[in-house]
Parts: sequence; C-alpha cells; structure tokens
Amino acid sequence: MDWGLVHAYTPLFVTALRVTLMVSAGGVAAALVVGLLVAIVRLWHVPVLDQLSIAYVEVARNTPSLVQLFFLYFGLPKLGILLSQETCAIVCLAFLGGGYMAEAFRAALVAVPPIQHESAQVLGLTRRQAMRHVVLPQAMAQATPALVANVVFLVKESSVVSGIALADLMYVAKDIIGQSYDTVEALFLLVVAYAIILLPISAVGSAIERRFAYGR
Repeated sequence: MDWGLVHAYTPLFVTALRVTLMVSAGGVAAALVVGLLVAIVRLWHVPVLDQLSIAYVEVARNTPSLVQLFFLYFGLPKLGILLSQETCAIVCLAFLGGGYMAEAFRAALVAVPPIQHESAQVLGLTRRQAMRHVVLPQAMAQATPALVANVVFLVKESSVVSGIALADLMYVAKDIIGQSYDTVEALFLLVVAYAIILLPISAVGSAIERRFAYGR
C-alpha cells in the first residue's frame, strides 16, 4: 500500500463520492415514492392499475439493472428521447428500487390488521385518511428493516452507472486501475468511500427501527 498514492487519489474519490451521493439520493427518494404508490394501488386493487403495477414490479425486479440503464441511455435516443447521464442514472435506480420498495411497503400494509381499517371507517375517516393517519404509520414500523436494506442495496447498485461513463466512485476506481495499475490503492479508497456512505445509513436505520419497537 502506497499511502502517498492514496493521498494523491483522495480528491478524485471525494468528487466521485458527491456524484454517487447525488445519484443515490435522487434514485432512493424517487423509488420510495414510486414504491409506496404502487403498494397502495395493489392494496386497493385499483382496476387496470393493479395489473400494470404487478407487471412493473416483475419487470423491475427480474431484469438486470445494467440492461435497464442501457435501455434508458442508448435505447431511448432511438425513440427521440434524450436524457443526461445523471437523469438516466436516477431514473434507473428509481425504476429498479421502486419494484423492491413496493413489495416492502405492500408486505407491511398487508400486515396491518383489518380491524384497523374497519375502526377508521367507523370513525368516519375516508379510505385516504385512514391510510394516512392509521394504516401507514403502523405499516412503517413493519417496513423499516426492509426499506433500509433496499436503500443500502440501491446505493451499492449505483455502481452500474459507471457503465455510461458517469464519473462515480466505481468509474474513478476503474479509471485509475486501467491507467496506472494502482489496484490496491484504488480499491482501498473505493471501499472506504462506500463505507462512508453505507455505515451511517445502516446506523440510522437501526436507530429508527429501535424507536418504532420501543414506541409499540
């Protein structure tokens, strides 16, 4: 290990870390919204949308993320739709993550006892109000472990964006290895950078999970 090289390459990884954080944050936020909407649609069995949601989840979860990314970046321009590298990366993570988030939310929503829905209706709440004020808060306690695991998965999966030459952590590491063959130093910085992102996420997720557990 050449610590001089580690010091020299650190600024490159700091810049790449910002790119990875930007793409991951955008993708995760969008995936959470998409996943929740899809889960509610499936829970309520909305005609047509229910079938479309099932198809979406199957496609999102059973096709490689790199294929999804290539379709967005190389396929859509053939249809006249041009997206930037950053937009393609975020949309890809949102599409992929939405399928996993949807199943996590749906499992949690189904786990809420039916009596909770019925009690809310007796109190005069609409279905939307019952979902927002009664069902969803209880479901979040159930969904937290799966959601945190999915967030970690998506951050790691963001490494595929290097396939479209977006200068994220993986791209910078591969570039250094390809040009100077400083493999050990590049991989060391890569591991440290991902640890800086993922360890706090896991810690926050565990804290939230404990809070929900104690609040029961």
